Amino acid sequence: MTTGNELIQRFEQFASPQLAESWDNPGLQLGNPDRPIKRLMTTLDVRPEVVHEAIKQNVDFIFAHHPVMFHPAKNLDTRVPQNEMYAQLLSHEITVYAAHTNLDTANGGMNDWLAAKLRLTNLKPLVEAGVDPVSGQPVGMGRIGTLNGSMTTKEFARYCMRIFNVNGLRWLAAPTDLDKPIHRVAVLGGAGQDFWQVAVDKGADAYVTGDVTYHFAHDMVANHLMVIDPGHHIEAICEPQSAKLFNQWKQENNWDFTIVQNQLNTDPFNFMVNNEGKN
Repeated sequence: MTTGNELIQRFEQFASPQLAESWDNPGLQLGNPDRPIKRLMTTLDVRPEVVHEAIKQNVDFIFAHHPVMFHPAKNLDTRVPQNEMYAQLLSHEITVYAAHTNLDTANGGMNDWLAAKLRLTNLKPLVEAGVDPVSGQPVGMGRIGTLNGSMTTKEFARYCMRIFNVNGLRWLAAPTDLDKPIHRVAVLGGAGQDFWQVAVDKGADAYVTGDVTYHFAHDMVANHLMVIDPGHHIEAICEPQSAKLFNQWKQENNWDFTIVQNQLNTDPFNFMVNNEGKN
């Protein structure tokens, strides 16, 4: 039977942990990868409700994008929901592995999936990050490319809402830029506001990223960059895309486990619309 280590070894040829940012914590999070895998679940987040669903489905290996142990636990008081979740994972012998900024940077990974969703062409890395230690190919965080056709800022905002299937999003544009045509688009999944100047320097008309804060937003607008913030949760694209990868490798390597995708929405945000307009 296929062990967790076999899957991890194959995955790390695709997205080496060496590509991760220094502050990140990808890799084995919890459990014993020596155990055979019978049922694997792909998920963006490892939250208590996801773990309950994994237990119900007899999952014994969780592949996540966001590390479950990003901040060290100071104690293991199981009255704390996070600690109780660890206890549930251990008691049900579920191994958890996470690929975070290494998957964001890897060629064919998170930001290529998001760029493909936007139907961008002529892609290049947004933030260069050297070369892949396995393939020797250039890699980088985020992508910048050409939009198929031209849209106004409002048209592009509606387009992003539709393709990412979100109930609401925040968009930024100076009043003088509302009719500006959008051709060149940068995208960086997760929280990418730190790299807005790179997007400007590389000629982006619009930048798609999450978790944009107030003062950064003012600087972006002042520099005539149109920004779409559809939220951090659009990275849930990793659930079907990583499952697709694993199914491909499963056929190539004659792996014998079942692959399922998390079906729960782990986005913590809801949206309320003010139909009376902006005050």
